[in-house]
Amino acid sequence: MNAELAESCLAVRRMANGAARRTTPRALGAALHGVLLALAVGGAVRAVPAWAQDPRLLDARVTQESLAETICRPGYADIVAPPFDAAMALKERLLASRGIDAEDGVTYALDRHVPILLGGSPDAAANFDLLPWGGHAGERRKSLLTVRLKRCVCAGRISLTQAQSIIAGNWSREYDQLTRMQCGSDIGDTTSASRDEGP
Repeated sequence: MNAELAESCLAVRRMANGAARRTTPRALGAALHGVLLALAVGGAVRAVPAWAQDPRLLDARVTQESLAETICRPGYADIVAPPFDAAMALKERLLASRGIDAEDGVTYALDRHVPILLGGSPDAAANFDLLPWGGHAGERRKSLLTVRLKRCVCAGRISLTQAQSIIAGNWSREYDQLTRMQCGSDIGDTTSASRDEGP
């Protein structure tokens, strides 16, 4: 990403200095978009905790080389996700361990530190947590960002490792920048992250 950032910055600098007078506004926009994408990803990855790449959180089947057969294949998360009943039982155990009343459980989502859509383990206990549905750092926003990051990974704009580091880090701080990334369509996958991720 550093080479891409340097190239985009150089193109913007040339355009600003008038060295590329015949450059179209579209080319300038593309160069600026490249700079913004690199800055957003770079800023989000910079403050990543060491556990972001903890193998206990990740699905060993998902690698940079296996993207087309795994997370970039429509419906992949549905195939590997544990059954709904198993997910609900885990959520109930997590609620009980946190002292959260079962009636209040509907305000919490069963969250994966690294979502299935980004190569997170579908069933490893270490990958699960509870997250409120709403709010600045809630599951709804995380699901939207997860889908955006998956699009960027599948389009080759960022690496799988970068996406995993972003989502396992302080993603909510960088949310506004990251959701402005333009990475094309979702390779035919129209499912939402929250549906793929389960309850």
